[in-house]
Amino acid sequence: MNSKFYYVYVLQSLKDNSLYVGYTTNLKQRIASHKKGENFSTRYKLPIKLIFYEAYLEKSDAKRRELYFKTTKGKTTLRTMLKDYLDR
Repeated sequence: MNSKFYYVYVLQSLKDNSLYVGYTTNLKQRIASHKKGENFSTRYKLPIKLIFYEAYLEKSDAKRRELYFKTTKGKTTLRTMLKDYLDR
């Protein structure tokens, strides 16, 4: 049995409130890397905050979910899921 998790996560820039969706197998390490500015995609959006994540047992499920959240429909779904948080 595979006990490794695959994570889909959402970061919010505290600079401009934009959202970033990513995928990783090591959530703590990946978030720390983002916060240190080691990732081009979020380097100019610092500081950032982890606001949501999901864990999957299958890599393919996590990758599919990440790609979905990056579509227009997926962004709408994500904003609906996080509506109360994003509206404060």
